[in-house]
Amino acid sequence: CLERGSAAGTQDPMCIHTGERLYCCTDCGKSFAKSSALRTHQRTHTGERPYRCTDCGKGFAERSTLRTHQRAHTGERPHRCAYCGKGFAHSKLRKHQRTHTGERPYHCTHCGKGFAESSKLRIHQRAHTGERPYHCTDCGKSFAVSSSLRAHQRTHTRERPHRCTDCGKSFAERSKLRIHHRTHTGERPYHCNDCGKGFAQSSTLRLHQRTHTGERPHCCTDCGKGFRAHTGERPFQCTVCRKSFAQS
Repeated sequence: CLERGSAAGTQDPMCIHTGERLYCCTDCGKSFAKSSALRTHQRTHTGERPYRCTDCGKGFAERSTLRTHQRAHTGERPHRCAYCGKGFAHSKLRKHQRTHTGERPYHCTHCGKGFAESSKLRIHQRAHTGERPYHCTDCGKSFAVSSSLRAHQRTHTRERPHRCTDCGKSFAERSKLRIHHRTHTGERPYHCNDCGKGFAQSSTLRLHQRTHTGERPHCCTDCGKGFRAHTGERPFQCTVCRKSFAQS
């Protein structure tokens, strides 16, 4: 395109055909077909959030994001799932429907694994790249996922914010609480394809499946004998703090 749209925010018709992007960000070089899209993008660099929620004062870079946020206050959920009838505040409906359809449109270029969400793909790709952008300020340990960092930090703070409403036991991670709840409800969502036996945890199912496959991945370093499971034995105890360890 040789000419830009005549009005701010309009798109040059030629750009639709050629795919050319006229408006470039001076900070990162990313280009856009609309000047309005460039202005919105630049707020990721400037931190500008001109659209404010009248209920809580939180600011947003885009008006559409503000409208979506306001539904958290009003309780409005205009988007309804045709499969289960569950309501959603915004376009998360498409993401939810993939739990019914099994659609996984985002694929890893390294191994081909598919994901229902682009954010899950980005996290997965770190397994290939080794990227761990989230660092613990207490010990320097790094993590690929922010939630893993938060869970780890609780090993320093001893915080256990997730409490069981049945018995009062508390956990550092929500996922651990969900697993614990199954001791009360009896839920066993993981089933063995060979014998139909149900398990509360996927890791327990994997361990059980080795009774069918004969797999013994844990080998003794002294005699080479293989075992289906690691015992977790910690026979060496510190005389000062009484903490136990697997090795001397």
